[in-house]
Amino acid sequence: MPDRSTSSGAAAFLSRDFRRYQLARVLVIIGAEAQALAIAWLVYQITHSALYLGYTGLVLFLPGLFFLLPAGHVADRFDRRHVILVCYTLQTFCTLALFLFAWNGLRAVWPIFVVLFLVGSGRAFSGPASAAFIPHLVPQKHFVNAVTWGATIFQIANVAGPSLGGVLYTLPLRGRLAGAGIVFLFSLATLLAFLSLILSLHVRPGRMEKRDTSVEVLLAGVRYVWKTQILLGAISLDLFAVLLGGAVALMPIFAKDILQAGPRGLGLLRAAPAIGALAVSMWLTWRPIQRRAGNKMFVCVGIFGVATIIFGLSRSLLLSLIALFFVGASDMVSVVIRSAVLQLATPPAMRGRVSAVYSLFVNASNELGEFESGLTAAWWGAVRAVVYGGIGSLAVTGLWSVFFPKLRGADELTPESLMEVELEQSVQEISQR
Repeated sequence: MPDRSTSSGAAAFLSRDFRRYQLARVLVIIGAEAQALAIAWLVYQITHSALYLGYTGLVLFLPGLFFLLPAGHVADRFDRRHVILVCYTLQTFCTLALFLFAWNGLRAVWPIFVVLFLVGSGRAFSGPASAAFIPHLVPQKHFVNAVTWGATIFQIANVAGPSLGGVLYTLPLRGRLAGAGIVFLFSLATLLAFLSLILSLHVRPGRMEKRDTSVEVLLAGVRYVWKTQILLGAISLDLFAVLLGGAVALMPIFAKDILQAGPRGLGLLRAAPAIGALAVSMWLTWRPIQRRAGNKMFVCVGIFGVATIIFGLSRSLLLSLIALFFVGASDMVSVVIRSAVLQLATPPAMRGRVSAVYSLFVNASNELGEFESGLTAAWWGAVRAVVYGGIGSLAVTGLWSVFFPKLRGADELTPESLMEVELEQSVQEISQR
């Protein structure tokens, strides 16, 4: 039986560095989400184009694709704390550039795309380093609790960020600070606070990968994910379900043209999935997933698809918010399970490179998914694009339950249990040949 004393409650917060790191995260994510809302509204105001909204996601995604191998290697070869500091320093300068654009009344989108590419480049390197950094902050027995609290804090920030961004954007200010300018200034302040808190951490992970750089070392993470079917299944299920079913990029269209809710309505729409995810994550901190993790993940991805379809068909702001609540609530279960699988089924020295592959999948599902949503909305219209995407998510859920029996058979979220499922399924496959 799992030890509840080490997997529930607030055990992870016994660590000073974990507390400070999560405070830093909540601040910087609030700022990033507020900034994302301002960028989306600004781009749509300038272009009135669903396709250009999709391009914002594509520009953020491409650096993760280009820098997949070096980003993972950097996270394993250098101190992960230093990598995070360098990447977020770059993002600070990017946000400063966005503020200057707004201050000078920008009326073209290409400078925004240049800055977004640089933001995506920083995220490409900070993502693997941040994911691999968490195990250094807490004892292994508190790790699942740390993952769950990390997801909870992420959702708290996702609730506060878009809502606060919508409020700031619509403040009755005059002059150059009005609209996007005040949002970017706020985001800049959160980035500076984040850097200060990271500098105050005591932990020094150091270099994890001792071997010299080679093609074999660079490709080790990709090969490990490919051969570990329970890990490949978990992250690819999320990739295709969210890639097809994501509707975030189209929310400005729904807020302005379909629901007539304006920037504040957009803030509510963007916050609704986070509220659902927050409710579930708070529940999971005190009642963690104990058994049948794989089956629960598949059920929740199916709920995600159904809720996406309802959102696409809705013409009521209230119904849309309820549907998005369930989108976020169901996705949170998937987030906790796949994040735990990622770290618990990966050797410490390879976590950076494996996390880089994971980050590519996550960014593909989110940012490339935004491009896919914008493209399909330009073809079919926003409503059909969202509905067809939800149907696609349901189809992927059914197919993956057949293709990845190891993931379906995952039970407890412990290194021993996950590896046992991987081994048992492999033995069964060999015996059937």
